[in-house]
Amino acid sequence: MIVDRDSLSVFPISDKVLKTASGKIVNEISRDSFAWSNELVLHVIEIKTNGPASRLELLGSEFQKEVTAIAKILEDENAILVPAAMHPWMDPYTEMKIWPHEYNPIYEAYNRIFDCRGHGWANLQSTHLNLPFSNDHEFEKLHAACRIVLPLIPALAASSPVADSEIKPFLDYRMEVYRTNSIKIPSVTGLIVPETVFSEKEYREQIFEKMYRDIAPFDPEGILQDEWLNSRGAMTRFDRKAIELRVIDIQEAPIADIAILSLIVAVIRFLVDEKLSSLQEQKEWSELELYKILMDVIKEGDRARIQNRRFLSLFGFWEAEIQADRFWSDLFERIHRVEPFPDEVRNPLKIIFNDGPLARRILNSLAGTASRRNLENTCRELSYCLHHGCQFVP
Repeated sequence: MIVDRDSLSVFPISDKVLKTASGKIVNEISRDSFAWSNELVLHVIEIKTNGPASRLELLGSEFQKEVTAIAKILEDENAILVPAAMHPWMDPYTEMKIWPHEYNPIYEAYNRIFDCRGHGWANLQSTHLNLPFSNDHEFEKLHAACRIVLPLIPALAASSPVADSEIKPFLDYRMEVYRTNSIKIPSVTGLIVPETVFSEKEYREQIFEKMYRDIAPFDPEGILQDEWLNSRGAMTRFDRKAIELRVIDIQEAPIADIAILSLIVAVIRFLVDEKLSSLQEQKEWSELELYKILMDVIKEGDRARIQNRRFLSLFGFWEAEIQADRFWSDLFERIHRVEPFPDEVRNPLKIIFNDGPLARRILNSLAGTASRRNLENTCRELSYCLHHGCQFVP
C-alpha cells in the first residue's frame, strides 16, 4: 500500500505511479517478466508475474527489484510503500478512493451493490497464487487438494491483527472482513472454502450459475457476470485454467511471500500425488467441516488447535490434536527430507516457525498497546523491511 512518508496514512496515487512509469494513465504496464497494475482503491498497487512463472522459489529477489522501482517513483511524491494485509488506522469510510479510470464501471458496480467503503473492500492486501490444471482430471485432484490446505494457510501467513487503531480478536482480521464483504449476496463468497465440486460442469452449475442468478437483479447490465465475481478463498478460473488461492495475507517482504507460497505449493503437490492421503479421502470433506477449521485458524493463527483426528490423518498426522504452528513446521520437515527446499525458502520459514507469522510478530512489537506511536513505529519498521528485502523480527 502507498502511504505518505510523514504521516504514514494511505496516499491514493497509484494512478500517478503508473502514469510516471508508462507516460500515461493505464490500468497495467508490462515490465519484461513482471507487471504492475491498479486495484479497486487508489492507495494500492499490485505487482505480479507477467504470465506464468516456470520457477517459484527464486522469484523473491525479482519481486524485490519491482518494489525498488516503485519506491523510486514514490520518492518524488514524498510517499513510501508499507506491507502487511491491512493499514492499522485507515478509516475506509472517509479515506477510500476508488480507481477512477479504465475498468471504473466494474468497480462502481461493486460499490453500488456491496458498498466498498468497509475494510473488506477498501483496506486489504493479499498475495494471490494461481495453480494450473489442463483438464477435468487435473482439476479434480487440484481442487480437492486446495480445499484441504486452504483452512490452514492463515496460520502461516496471517499479517493483519490490527485495524481501526485497535488489536482485533482475529490474528487474520483481513480474512474475517473478507468473508463477510459480499454478505448481501452470499453465493459470491460462499463459506470461503469451495463446495464439493470436482468437474467444470459441476462447478458451473452449482457455483457460477447460482452466483450469476443471485446478482442479476442488482446488476441488470451484466457488468459483473464473469468468473472473477467468484470470491471464494480458492476461486477457479476456467478462462485461464487455474485455481487462485486468495487466503494468503501479504508479508513484509517478497522473500517471505515466496517462501510461504513455496511451502503451500509443495504440500498441494504432495496431496495431488496422493503421497499423504488418497484423492477419495480428500474429496469427502464438506465445505462446512473445513470452514469450521478455517475460522479457528483465522482467529488464533499459529496457536489454533487442530483437533479433528480424521482431518489430521489427511496429512499423515496421527495425534488427536496438533497446534497449527507445529503442524506446519513438522510438515515442512517431512517434505524437506524428500524434496529439499533451497535456502531462499528454508531461511524465511525458519523465522516464521520460530517467531510466529507476521501477525504474531506485529503484536509482539506493540507489546499489547495499539497506540498511534506504537503503530507508527511498527509501520516504519515494516516499510524498512519491504524496501530492503528483509524480515520483521521485533
